[in-house]
Amino acid sequence: MAAQRAGTNKAASDDYDDVEGFAVAVVREDGTWRCTPLSSAALTTLSAAENELKALRSSGAVFGLLDVDDEFFIVVRPAPSGTRLLVSDATAAIDYDIAADVLEELHIEIPDIDPDELDDVEPWEEGDLAILADLGLSEPVLSVILTETDLYPDEQLTMIAQRLGFSSEFSAVLDKLPR
Repeated sequence: MAAQRAGTNKAASDDYDDVEGFAVAVVREDGTWRCTPLSSAALTTLSAAENELKALRSSGAVFGLLDVDDEFFIVVRPAPSGTRLLVSDATAAIDYDIAADVLEELHIEIPDIDPDELDDVEPWEEGDLAILADLGLSEPVLSVILTETDLYPDEQLTMIAQRLGFSSEFSAVLDKLPR
C-alpha cells in the first residue's frame, strides 16, 4: 500500500476532493447496528470526524471508520472522557494531516522517516487496540487484522465489521457511496 503514496501531503489542501476513501459512522443502540456515511471533510481533519460523530448523540456506542485514500484507516470513538483513536499505519502521518492529527492527539511524534524511503518501511499501528473491545472485538483479534498489511484498508474495515456483526449494514452504506 505504501507504494501507492503520492509523496505529498494530500490533506494540506483545502479541497476535500483531493483525498479519496470513505468515512462511515457506526452506531449500536439497543442491540441494533446502524451505519451512515460521514462527509468527505471527515477524511481530512480529525476535528471534522469527531464533530460529526458527536452530533449523532446516541445513548449507545458511536464510532467512525475512516478509509483514507486506500492507504490506511482510522477508528475514531468519541467519549465524554476523551476521544479514543487508532490509526492503522503511523507512517501515514508523514503524508496525511489527519494521521498526523491522530498521532498528536495520542502524544506520539510523527515518525522521522524520509518520504522517499516509505516504501521500504513496514507500517505499524498506533493508538488504542482495545477501542472496540467492549463491543466484542478483542485486542488480539484487532491486532491480527492490523497485521494483514497485504489487505487494503477497506478489506480490514470489512473484517472489523464482520467480527462485530454489522457487515451487512456496513456493506449497504459502502455500496451507495461514490467510489
